[in-house]
Order: sequence, then structure tokens, then C-alpha cells
Amino acid sequence: MAGATRDSIDTLLDKLHMTAKGAPPREPTAQELDVLKGKYRSAGQDHVFAFYESLGTAEKAGLYEQLSNINPAYINQIAEKALKPAATKEQSEAALEPLPESATASILDSKQEDLERWYASGLDLVAKNKVAVVLMAGGQGTRLGSTAPKGCFDIGLRSKKSLFQIQAERILRVQQLASKERREGGSVVVPWYVMTSGPTRRPTENFFEEHGYFGLEKCNVFIFEQGVLPCISNEGKILMESKAKVAVAPDGNGGIYQALSTSSALSDMRTRGIEHIHAYCVDNCLVKVADPVFIGFSASKSVDIATKVVRKRSANESVGLILLKNGKPDVVEYSEIDKDTAEAKDTKQQDVLKFRAANIVNHYYSFRFLDSVRELANQLPHHVARKKIPYIDTKTGETIKPEKPNGIKLEQFVFDVFPHLELIKFACMEVRREDEFSPLKNARGTGEDDPDTSKRDILEQGKRWAQAAGATIVSEDEIAIGVEISPLISYGGEGLEFLKNQEISALKVIERKN
Repeated sequence: MAGATRDSIDTLLDKLHMTAKGAPPREPTAQELDVLKGKYRSAGQDHVFAFYESLGTAEKAGLYEQLSNINPAYINQIAEKALKPAATKEQSEAALEPLPESATASILDSKQEDLERWYASGLDLVAKNKVAVVLMAGGQGTRLGSTAPKGCFDIGLRSKKSLFQIQAERILRVQQLASKERREGGSVVVPWYVMTSGPTRRPTENFFEEHGYFGLEKCNVFIFEQGVLPCISNEGKILMESKAKVAVAPDGNGGIYQALSTSSALSDMRTRGIEHIHAYCVDNCLVKVADPVFIGFSASKSVDIATKVVRKRSANESVGLILLKNGKPDVVEYSEIDKDTAEAKDTKQQDVLKFRAANIVNHYYSFRFLDSVRELANQLPHHVARKKIPYIDTKTGETIKPEKPNGIKLEQFVFDVFPHLELIKFACMEVRREDEFSPLKNARGTGEDDPDTSKRDILEQGKRWAQAAGATIVSEDEIAIGVEISPLISYGGEGLEFLKNQEISALKVIERKN
């Protein structure tokens, strides 16, 4: 496994017709070029060759290889479907219902014995090295004022830990907890598969190397890259970023299904004997990575996909909801639900909303499902994101920086596979927002889903854990009331007995038992 990361990079470079070995670029033969031009001409996209003859050898080789990796007829097909979706009776008359009780559980009101049983069985699966983690980390910190990958971001904790480090330390801790349950010899390993995008792959690799993989074994961290799709003009034409390069964009978090296969990550999981996978987004500082309770719950139901949700704060909170749409598990965006539906109350609990299961992109997958999903991934819809996309005018050679959206980026969503499952193979677990969900979306100072709220939520969780262990938090500042507890000493509030009867200064970092 020692070469997992390097092998995955080489595989992807091969796919992109690039090389990591420094081999000189090869200009295509006239016959090879004619064949490729024919494909683009047939698709009405041959403008991409407008400047080909003016390019140098390396640029010709690079453009040829990039264009060889694109199927222009397929791009036309998915762009047409995305821009002009066919209206169906199913869409116009969608019947929405909450998931049935048989497919759900809630941390808020489950019996303690059930929680303990799920935790024990999940930890046992971790101890048997049957659990892996997939991190979706393709985003940059642009909204946060950073060009680095979002996982590198320091939310302002006194420890200066990045999101990557916080999550890595949770993996280390769950491995440590599971090692106490391991009956056979050897180490407990939860391999971490980190999906990046083109702009974030190399900086992510460098960040992990510079920080010694945060204490994890390098051979158990598999960094791979999601796919890309060409950017399309409003007229349906492939946009050129430069005279020698097509403008491309990541294919959305739904690209995870193809990327796991093409990167050989799934092959690596198969070799390791992985059966259960936890997948989540990098921007959630509270995520319980490889959560034994969630793994145990999902495995006990023998489902192929399970998802964590938090309770919707109010009827008008702008979040997607996990529910049944025409009898199938699905995610429906807030904008698709009318006011009466949004405000409807649960008939059994009048103080809560009927539709309250807010999607937080935190999923369980069976390996058998991910191993079989590649063909299905090709059938998933592509969604349109209208953007201002800089491009080269293929008639004049001028670089255009538009002031309003001039094109689209096509992307798939990770939840688009949900409706393809039988209900018996899908489950949902409601968790406490304050314990498990604090996304980082906005720049500091916005007051919502920003670095300050992420920091606050980490410190308030630490305070709750310390107080539950019998500690007293003292502070001269009413604002500074939390405590940072390292994931290395507590995964979910356990192991803090040494804090009993202790006075702890607010904002203190608790890294070790002494």
C-alpha cells in the first residue's frame, strides 16, 4: 500500500494523457489529428482547433491529449439534457412524504441500549479493519479569503489546527479506541481516501507531506482527484481557456462515484477487505469521522446507503431535505417546496416539522454498492451552474472576462443516486446539530457558517464534554467560555475522567491527560 498515493496520481495523469516522469510531449501525426478533428467536426465543436497550427510542439501535444480525453458528442448530449430537461409527470406531480420509521433512527430519542449496541458493533467493524473513510475535499477557500484547499484552513483555534488535522486526529482516536477491541494481531487501520480537484490536488499533497500526514501512516492516506468537464457557452459551445487549453471545471461532488473507480481507490479498498465506507465534506469541523454509531446502525440494517441529517431549525431554513419523492429516497431543495409543505407539522409530534431531515452530505456506503455504481454514475443527471467564465474568442484570439454569466459548468450531485435504490436499502440517522454539524462556508465576520462560528462550536462542544466529566469552566470574559479538547484524547466525550473536580480556564487547549 505504500505507493497508494503515488500510484493514484500516475493513474490519473495517464488518464489525462500527462506524465509524472518528465517524458517529452509528442505532437500527433497528421492522421491522428484528422481523426480527432473529425469527431469534433461531427459534434459541431471543431472551433477548439482554431489556433492549433499557431501552437508550439508542446502546446499542440497538450491540446491534442486534452481533447482526446473528451467525448464531444457526449458533452453535447449532457449539456442539452441539462439546459433543456424534459418535463415529466413524475416531476410535475411529485408526492412528498417523510421517510418511514422503518428507515430512520434519531440520536435525539433512540434508546440508550440501541446507541450502545450500534457503537459496539461499529467499533468492532473498525477493529476488524472493515471501515474506510472518503473525504470530499475538492473546494478551495476562496470565500474565506484563501487560495489554499479548504481543508488547510485554520478556523482560529488556539491550537492552530487545520480542518485536515482535526479530522485526521479523529481517525487516530477511533483507531485507538478500536484497538482495545481487536482480538487478532496487527494494527487497526482506517484508510483515508481524500478526493481533491485539479486546483487542490497538489497543494493538498504538499500540506499532508509538510505535516507528516498528521500522525497517520502515509500508506493509509490515498489522495486522488475527481474528474472534470468542459465549460460550455450559453450557445452550447465548448469554451477555450487559452489557445491551447479547454476551460474545464470539476464535475461536482457526484463525481465521487467515477473518481473512486478510475483512481483505483476502489481497487485499494478491495485489496484491504473494506466493507463499510463513511463519506463526508471537508468543511464540517464537527464531523465524527468513521463514527462507530453510524457505521453500526447502517451495517445492522444491511443498507447500501445511509445518511446523517440534522433537524431543520425552522420552516424557512434554506436546506435540502431528505425524504421520499414518489416513493423513492431523494433530496429535495428548499426552493422546490411550497410554503404549506415547509410549514407542515408532524402528526405525531406537533412541536416539530413534518419535513425536518436537513441534508448535511454525510453518508454511509456499503462497498458492494460503490463497487457496482460506475455504470449507474453514467446515467445520473448533470446540473447547470451558470457562471462568469473567462475564455478566448476563437474568432479574434482575444481573452474575454465577462461581467455577467456567459456559460455553464456541469456537475453531478452525490445524492442523485438515492432514487435508484430500493427503500429497503436506504436509511437515515438524525443527529444533534450542536454535536455534529458546523459547516464552513463564508468569510469571517458574516456571523453564519464562518470561521468564528466553527471555532465557537468546537469550543462549546469541549465545554459540554468537560462539564459532563465533572470539570468547572472559569472565565473572566463572558464571550470566552469554551474549551478546546484535542480529538487525540477524546472522540466523543469519552476518556475525560481525569477532568473531574478540575477548574479549567476558558479557551484552554487540552491535548494530554496531564
